[in-house]
Amino acid sequence: MLAKQMDKVAIVRGLSTTQGAHEQGNYFMHSSYTMRGTIQHPGIGAWLLRMEGRTNRTLPGSVCIGGGSVGGGSGFMESKFAPLQIGSPTAGVPNSQTNVGSMQFDERLSLANKFDQAFHGRYDQKQVRAYSDMYDDAVRLMKSEDLKAFNLMEEDAKVRAEYGDNGFGQGCLLARRLVENDVRHVEVTLGGWDTHTNNFQAVERLSATLDKALGALLQDLERRGMLEETMVVLCTEFGRTPVINENDGRDHYPKAFSALIAGGGIKGGTVHGKTNEMGTEVVEGKIAVPDFNATIAYGLGLPLDQVIYSPSKRPFTVADKGQPIMSLFS
Repeated sequence: MLAKQMDKVAIVRGLSTTQGAHEQGNYFMHSSYTMRGTIQHPGIGAWLLRMEGRTNRTLPGSVCIGGGSVGGGSGFMESKFAPLQIGSPTAGVPNSQTNVGSMQFDERLSLANKFDQAFHGRYDQKQVRAYSDMYDDAVRLMKSEDLKAFNLMEEDAKVRAEYGDNGFGQGCLLARRLVENDVRHVEVTLGGWDTHTNNFQAVERLSATLDKALGALLQDLERRGMLEETMVVLCTEFGRTPVINENDGRDHYPKAFSALIAGGGIKGGTVHGKTNEMGTEVVEGKIAVPDFNATIAYGLGLPLDQVIYSPSKRPFTVADKGQPIMSLFS
């Protein structure tokens, strides 16, 4: 199904990273900074919310579906810029319904606020206010009419089937519903690609899931007139070895790998970068991870040179020193 949508997609073939372990690679891909013990760097979703704000006041600005990703959080920024974590896309938002009536719920909130007032008066600090704001956001979400965006049962059964009857497929459908309701950043994860053994069986199964879901998402976004204003990115933390190991698997390979970008002003049907015949080296159009993230940030309209300081007064930018791939844009 994805093959029919490739006129909308740019393939980035020249990616290369300095990180060859999962946690560090995942962190680097999300944040453009290497993992350090002294600081947590924000993911690009946090940068987007910090710079541009929310567009729907009652829904989260960022959502991660299918499991948390290392480096995709708010980092040194406030917790309000962190994504809402959704494990199962078909389960909706956990604990979003009260077990009492609305009047009793409001009375309990009022009582809790009275208890908090003295504490807030004594500790009028940014971290305390951020914690309080998080509770306010949760209450707004619980009372929001837009909470129904998380309910996939409102979708036609035919549309749900187009995406695939699995967590990733339904996660992509949920992503479309959330973006449709002005959630600014959504990540959907698909694990299982660490194929040190039985590579070909696993890749065949995972590729079928990915192909159906991503193809349906691109088709659905275009059908609804949303693709030009929605950037869709498919990426991983590093590639896999071109050579098969003794266990019929592929190991970690950071030197050369690919990614896809569609929508959001991207020039579809294009390819950037090239590897040698064996896929062991990038020989043309090499792209570092910060450059890839700078491309995403540029497409989102974020200022690449705007400096934001950490609590320790250290300066950071959205994609470190990365430069966008301008040839990918229409």
